[in-house]
Amino acid sequence: MIGLIDCNTFYVSCERVFQPRLRGLPVGVMSNNDGCVIALSTELKALGITMGTPAFELQHLVRQGRIHLLSSNYELYGDMSARVLAVLEEYAPAVEPYSIDEMFVRFDGFKHDALLAHSRQLHHKVRQYTGIPICVGVAPTRTLAKLANRAAKKIPAYQGVCVLHPDSLETRGLLQRIELGDVWGVGRRLVERLAIMGIKSAWDLAQANPKDIRRRFSVTLERTALELRGVPCIEMNDFDEARKRIMTSRSFGKLTDDIKEIREAIRQYGQRSAEKLRRQNGLAKAVLVFLKTNPHRQDLLQYSPSLALELPRPTADSREILHTAGQALERIYRKGYLYQKGGVMLIDLVDADRQQLSLLDTPQSDAERQRSAKLMSAMDALNQRMGRDTVKLGMPSPGAAWHLRCAHRSARWTTRWDELPTLYAG
Repeated sequence: MIGLIDCNTFYVSCERVFQPRLRGLPVGVMSNNDGCVIALSTELKALGITMGTPAFELQHLVRQGRIHLLSSNYELYGDMSARVLAVLEEYAPAVEPYSIDEMFVRFDGFKHDALLAHSRQLHHKVRQYTGIPICVGVAPTRTLAKLANRAAKKIPAYQGVCVLHPDSLETRGLLQRIELGDVWGVGRRLVERLAIMGIKSAWDLAQANPKDIRRRFSVTLERTALELRGVPCIEMNDFDEARKRIMTSRSFGKLTDDIKEIREAIRQYGQRSAEKLRRQNGLAKAVLVFLKTNPHRQDLLQYSPSLALELPRPTADSREILHTAGQALERIYRKGYLYQKGGVMLIDLVDADRQQLSLLDTPQSDAERQRSAKLMSAMDALNQRMGRDTVKLGMPSPGAAWHLRCAHRSARWTTRWDELPTLYAG
């Protein structure tokens, strides 16, 4: 059996753990630069506010004290996600993170009654040890586990825990009530095409001929149909598998045409990407840099360039990556445009242990690679121990325009020892 653990209103719940005064109040978390609402408490939804609502439209409610809007605090959310993961690992033989607030877990070998009791215990322990409320959905397949989790969240009788078995009347009744659009992996266009065939519910899709579904649509939808029957078709993802490309991108704090500020931002994004690359023991063969103006500001000139440059050699050295990224930026930057966003992508990645060496390599070049690896390893170790950006390349200015706006960010609580003074001060 497979369980899906979903943290309820995760960002808001993280904030409430350290700010109990927010419990029961309408709370929202805003996107980068405090642009729009991306996470809403149940109380905020009850006021008719929806996901994506621009924050400026709600400022009158904030001033009246009727709602509370907070800047996003991803360091806190990542740390709380790790805490939830640590609890799950104590209660399940295998845990597969699916997103920052969702994890699949293995429950192999449990009998039905024991599984239900174990799931309820897990539901209680995560809340007890982390303060984060969760819902637990358990079923033979991931697709059914998703639906079980949805039922645990939407149907009060389940009290946050739903265990489904493929041949039970309970599962059949649930599938008959669930619309196709609520099935994992079935998008709006597929819903419209399936409706023409008379397939309108999850139960209808489960009863459809899998071979016919594959012939008319895709093998992916065929697997979804089989999973709804209780036939496992989607294996646990290998999250240790190296990514094929790595990108770091952010919106600037405000529109800017200052090449110095943009260069500074690109340097930081490049350094972040290089750190991610080293964590997966990879090397990059090329660097892509892009800039974007604001497409919604039709009163401004529009320009969204990008350029990929090959690195002199496959590398994970931040210095080489930043040098090449700087060259790309100089070639695409045009004065007279107000840029809203920029980013750095590392592409054509290879495993550092499997790289193909050049015939022109010499003992000197091999020694240089080793020195580079030792230097980057020392930088990463210091940053991990002492805090991000303790050691960095360049001298960023703290008030630069490209820095994200986060005027309403809560104190940056974390379990990292170097941040404890912030916790006490807050």
